Amino acid sequence: MPGKFEYYKDKAGEFRFRLKAANGQNILGSEGYSAKAGCSNGIKSVAECAPGAAVDDQT
Repeated sequence: MPGKFEYYKDKAGEFRFRLKAANGQNILGSEGYSAKAGCSNGIKSVAECAPGAAVDDQT
């Protein structure tokens, strides 16, 4: 099973999303959004941009 995005509301009432791995572990947590539409746009952006993202090793 591939990873999945989950929507949720935080304690302040803002929409957030997290990306979960196939094993259920959190990979990524988003910033807070005032509207669910903004949260959806954040998911879309990560889904489109992440596969081609460069790795910047700063160790």
